[in-house]
Amino acid sequence: MKTILLILSITFLSFSSLAQTGKLKKADNYYSKLAYSYAAPIYEELIGSEVDSPKLKSKLASSYYNMGDMINAEKYYAQMISSNEATKEDFFFYAQALKQIGNYTESDRWMAKVNDTAQADLRGISFIENTSYVQQIEKQGIRFTINNLSINTAFADFGGYPSVDSKSSYFVSSRRKRVAVQNEWSWDSKRFLDLYKASVETDKQLSNAELITKRVNTRFHEGPLCFSPDNKTVFFTRNNISKGKNRRDQKGIQNLKLFKSTIDAEGKWLNEEVLNFNSTEYSVGHPSISTDGKTLYFASDMPGGFGGADIYKVNLNPDGTYGQPVNMGKEINTEGQEMFPWISSDGNLFFSSNGHVGLGGLDVFVMLADKNGAFGKMMNVGKPLNSQNDDFAFTMNPDNKTGYFSSNREGGKGDDDIYSYTLLKPFKTSLSVQGIITDLRTKEILPGATVNLTDDKGKIIQTVTADEKGTYSFDVEPELNYKVEVTKDTYFDNSGTFTTINLDPTLEVITKDLNLEKDPGLSLYALITDKKSGLPLEGVILTLIDNITGEKTTYTTGASGDFRKPLADKKIDNQGSYNFIVQKEGYFTKTVTYNTKFNKPGQYNVHEALDLSLDAEVKDLSELVKINPINFDLNKFNIRADAAKELDKIVEIMNKYPNMVVELGSHTDCRASIKYNETLSDKRAKASAAYIKAKITNPSRIYGKGYGESRLLNDCGCEGNVKSTCSEEEHQLNRRTEFKVISTGNDKVKVTNTSTDSFK
Repeated sequence: MKTILLILSITFLSFSSLAQTGKLKKADNYYSKLAYSYAAPIYEELIGSEVDSPKLKSKLASSYYNMGDMINAEKYYAQMISSNEATKEDFFFYAQALKQIGNYTESDRWMAKVNDTAQADLRGISFIENTSYVQQIEKQGIRFTINNLSINTAFADFGGYPSVDSKSSYFVSSRRKRVAVQNEWSWDSKRFLDLYKASVETDKQLSNAELITKRVNTRFHEGPLCFSPDNKTVFFTRNNISKGKNRRDQKGIQNLKLFKSTIDAEGKWLNEEVLNFNSTEYSVGHPSISTDGKTLYFASDMPGGFGGADIYKVNLNPDGTYGQPVNMGKEINTEGQEMFPWISSDGNLFFSSNGHVGLGGLDVFVMLADKNGAFGKMMNVGKPLNSQNDDFAFTMNPDNKTGYFSSNREGGKGDDDIYSYTLLKPFKTSLSVQGIITDLRTKEILPGATVNLTDDKGKIIQTVTADEKGTYSFDVEPELNYKVEVTKDTYFDNSGTFTTINLDPTLEVITKDLNLEKDPGLSLYALITDKKSGLPLEGVILTLIDNITGEKTTYTTGASGDFRKPLADKKIDNQGSYNFIVQKEGYFTKTVTYNTKFNKPGQYNVHEALDLSLDAEVKDLSELVKINPINFDLNKFNIRADAAKELDKIVEIMNKYPNMVVELGSHTDCRASIKYNETLSDKRAKASAAYIKAKITNPSRIYGKGYGESRLLNDCGCEGNVKSTCSEEEHQLNRRTEFKVISTGNDKVKVTNTSTDSFK
């Protein structure tokens, strides 16, 4: 019966879903050709039908996302995102849609999912490395003032590409309603884009917009452009058209190409030609040219990139030929969209991206050029230029202070709007660390000191000599950890660390003053380490008591875990006697005495003569040292030689930590009577404690207590009518001696003392 019903069900569905299958095929065909405005309503009709699926909802959500409808994009991603068919791209675009409707918390959760799903994904890596991105962006403060232009319409307007003389500016708009030709783009059912020219007013408003000649504007898209520095060439973007006909790739998609024209004395665009690295199979567009005219930057989804559109550059040779396009690398490009590059006259590269962490949609980023022209730190340019919507087409005038960008943010006049901006404070293009070297006690400057700059692995990057004013300076890179090391004859070395990670972007100079202590010829030096790892311990409180003078000094170790004390009051052949009290939270306090005769000048390394390593606090001494079973002869409690060997291990620890208080507990198995076991274990415990008392300072720090069979570690009880079936090995587990740490000597009880035989 079950098989028949299944067959009938399949037969029934095959007829009822025939129409839906045809619609789905049609919608998928539109979707594959990027005709999202045609695909979306058909997918909507199929929701709840026999062909409905997570994959269908993903394509519907993607269609709305690409059409800029984030409300519906979020709605349909939410309906499929938890299915097994959801991919990292679904996670990413769901996160983007959530961010654009203002739900940053949920967006961040799904961006973390992108990283969990594909840990090599550059978008996920960017998010994980910048989870506090909103706070970091806001910490920049207000870098721009912005103004929506009066030239905007209810249609798409974007750009602001300056002419060489900055008197006019070019922009892209869909404001023109065309007659007798198709006027809508199947991507989002909006009008095709044309190029316009406008005059630049003193307040940076654009006026007198006029359509560029029809020889340039075709019946399809024209887009971003740029002019060569000599104003003899214009590079511009256009749909793939040849001899008036559109050219499509193998999937039926009409891609973008880069064109160039020469400009005559009257400003006319002539001799139009296609750049030779274009292709029918991928898009190339969004040009920007360097101020020396030697490098063209552009966006492309050509094969070999990181995914989506990437930023590329290509050399413009003097003979008019082109070099090989070069991908700008993962420092700029991600699996997302990197578009609209613009190279400013001071060499900074601006671009828009949804792959790097931003406020939502496309954000404008900048790659800052160093003094050699190489790109270093990348920055989100911040609010108010960036918003939770798409912010793009950033351009900058030659003054490096004003320009234009575009956005579809709320509060505009329609679709995409053009905004002018004024830069209030410059982007940081250099960062340095500077300081003054002085004498610790006299505060006098110390010229001639040798100063090393090292990285966080200790590698020396650069060495300088402090000048006559005791000052030094190094150029440093953002987002790194550094150390400054200073040496000078007759002084002790000193060092200090600093970081350029997450700095206020407006900060250009880091101050790192260092002082040096005069070497009197004799000094004590000690290195405090973790006993187990051997690594230096930071934050150790070290109290040094001079047993001859009574002087008491307290130090706190830094990251290097060491300290140094100059001995200006000591001379050769003097005696020295010092108590070291070494304390750190979470470690046993240690007190040691260092006695020496100063028979030669120099540094005396205390840690080489005494063990200054610290043991982490434990509840039982067996965590510090391996203690074999304490064995006794049958029915006896005298200490045998093999037991003494084990107890001596406890003696050594308690002498190392003279403030430690320990309870020695002796336990038996269940065999013999309860009373007998209590008595015997108590005698053995007290005998063992007495052995240790005789060999340690302050003997009251250890006491013994017998527990008999009251604290079995397993179910091996055998009193009364209970008959144990446990093996000898299981009984052996219960026959044990424990050394519980009751107090560390830091006036804090780490283990609760439940003994009724405790010291009073």
